[in-house]
Amino acid sequence: MDKYIYELTLKVRDYECDLQGIVNNANYQHYLEHTRHEFLTSIGVSFSKLHEQGIDPVVARINMAFKTPLKSEDEFVSKLYLKKEGIKYVFYQDIFRKSDNKIVIKATVETVCLVNGRLTQSELFDQIFSPYLA
Repeated sequence: MDKYIYELTLKVRDYECDLQGIVNNANYQHYLEHTRHEFLTSIGVSFSKLHEQGIDPVVARINMAFKTPLKSEDEFVSKLYLKKEGIKYVFYQDIFRKSDNKIVIKATVETVCLVNGRLTQSELFDQIFSPYLA
């Protein structure tokens, strides 16, 4: 059984590459974040509407292991699955180069929830994420 609950296909843009001709390391955080936001959208959750309600999921920690570089115009698939650890939701995110399915990056992104600026257990996310927890 595939552990991933969501995937998104993207393409490297020229300006995301550095002088070495590979994607600059900082851009991978953009890919990971975009994937998480698109996952939320796919399950009917609006990141901006949450903020308007005083609910802010925020990144507490990121760990990234770079495996294979991406280059300009490479297509890639960003995949994720999710676990809950205490008050944290941990997104396990892997990116694969589409042409050969090589692993590009393995990342874990720990998120917490602020409600009206205070760190708290999120009953809303407990409910929303319950069908997707590994």
